[in-house]
Amino acid sequence: MSQATGKYIILIGIAVVAVGIIVYFLSDKLHWLGRLPGDIRVERENFKFYFPITTMLLLSGLLNLIIWIVRRFLG
Repeated sequence: MSQATGKYIILIGIAVVAVGIIVYFLSDKLHWLGRLPGDIRVERENFKFYFPITTMLLLSGLLNLIIWIVRRFLG
């Protein structure tokens, strides 16, 4: 492994901790996340199925934007 790989691993770790802190402190304000129109939810008596399509697309777009901005200014 090179030093660059170590730096990326550290940055990923920092990002995971940051997301964890945001979710921990803002969980009451993020209740809409995962309940957007387009998210599939089937709840029956003994069965629950949940597939958050819209939420995944939103988070994917946001993550791509963040990565693009970081690469543009740091790369």
